[in-house]
Amino acid sequence: MKALFCRNILLLSFLVLFFGLSARAQSWLNVQDTASFSPWNSFVNEAKAQYAPDARSVYFQVYDDKDNPGKYILETSSSNVQLFLDRTNKQKSRALPITVKLIPDQQMEKRHGLVNLSVANLRSIPGHSEELATQAILGTPVDVLKKQGSYFLIRTPEGYLSWVDSYGITLKTEQEMDEWVQSERAIFTDDFGHSYSAADPASLRVSDLVLGNIVQVLEKSNQFWKIKYPDGRTAFVPSTQLSDFNQWKQETKPEADQIIEVAKRMLGVPYLWGGTSIKGVDCSGFTKTSYFMNGVIIPRDASQQARVGLPLDIMENGDLHVEKALSTLEKGDLIFFSASKDRNPKRPITHVAIYMEKGEFIHAAGIVRINSFDPKAANYDDQSLTIVGASRYLGDAGFTPMNSVVSAKGY
Repeated sequence: MKALFCRNILLLSFLVLFFGLSARAQSWLNVQDTASFSPWNSFVNEAKAQYAPDARSVYFQVYDDKDNPGKYILETSSSNVQLFLDRTNKQKSRALPITVKLIPDQQMEKRHGLVNLSVANLRSIPGHSEELATQAILGTPVDVLKKQGSYFLIRTPEGYLSWVDSYGITLKTEQEMDEWVQSERAIFTDDFGHSYSAADPASLRVSDLVLGNIVQVLEKSNQFWKIKYPDGRTAFVPSTQLSDFNQWKQETKPEADQIIEVAKRMLGVPYLWGGTSIKGVDCSGFTKTSYFMNGVIIPRDASQQARVGLPLDIMENGDLHVEKALSTLEKGDLIFFSASKDRNPKRPITHVAIYMEKGEFIHAAGIVRINSFDPKAANYDDQSLTIVGASRYLGDAGFTPMNSVVSAKGY
């Protein structure tokens, strides 16, 4: 979950969410006759629990094999599921009536893509009216796993699975992606802007642009750079709003002050469920963007962000220990919250913030704002009562180098 509980919400909203998630908990099982499928439930449940526990990062769907009545197809992005099926079949006198279909299909010519819009909306289920799962910005490289109607299932650089409509990305072959990476590119470093049909701000606009957008460079002049979009459109952008992408990559330093500087640029930006751009962010989209603009790719959702990095000891008897937190936390650390902390022993993570200093943190809750967990501070936020932990990414040798934009495929 992202930041639905970043602020207190009505009980009715909580119940709607709870029962909605419960109803979708088995959404990966899509067989017509569940009774006939029941003998294979234990295998499928175990396969999912072991190899696809998080639908945000591993695709897992079971449906009827229309060409073979009484048999089923298990479609997944995890090759381990096939190995698990093979082991299971060896232990049984009769093979399970299940065929594993791995995605992406290696026969697909174009298994890569580039986001083609300043901010593309990615859905949890294919359809314009479905939940906004996350967003990806112009020039983001993605893996393309499958096509369904006019939507593509994609995997973003942080490993997040979601659906994007055909206008949102441009498909690329392996060679075309290599050519993109080798080409001269630029990153948009202003907060907002536009590209134009001519080297003149009075000319027709081609599109809007936001912080972090990546484009190909065709020509440079003092006033404007001629750029190219992944789908081949060309346009002109004021040179003062662009930086050479490869130079930016090499010069990015994942340091706390720079991360907080980017975070402060988003002060006042409205909260948007699924948002990851300066147009609107949810709590984890905010932390993700703050880190990305300093060359670090972190997981998408707050609960995923809490699983990596170096865990920090800021709690005592299940509650935040203010003095311990003040002495332990460093600028740039992430602080995690759980709205159901006192009701659920598992304390699922529902919110995240970036620590600044002296008890202050910056987060997206209603709007991006600065608060404190110190009860004596004027900007104290009682949401601090739901803090359940913290993690450090910076200086963690096991995390930062592995998640650098410098080494990430497609960048």
